[in-house]
Amino acid sequence: MAQSARETVAAASSATAADTGPSFETALAELETIVARMEDGQLPLEESLTAYRRGAELLQRCQRQLADAERRIQILDNGTLREFDAAAGDS
Repeated sequence: MAQSARETVAAASSATAADTGPSFETALAELETIVARMEDGQLPLEESLTAYRRGAELLQRCQRQLADAERRIQILDNGTLREFDAAAGDS
């Protein structure tokens, strides 16, 4: 049986609430800090590898959160992802 849009949004919201990792903004800020430290070139090899691993995890997390947000927008817009037109007053 197909899930209604309301049930799908509720499931996505509860999955997000159950996720105990950092918020998108927190993960992105940490990722930016890691990139800056690595670009500085002063980290020892082991710290660089650890930072790279953590950065890859944060990148995947941010990508998943963005994909989830896009799916929720599609659900809220009756399954159609459309361009936002600020001039037309889309909300």
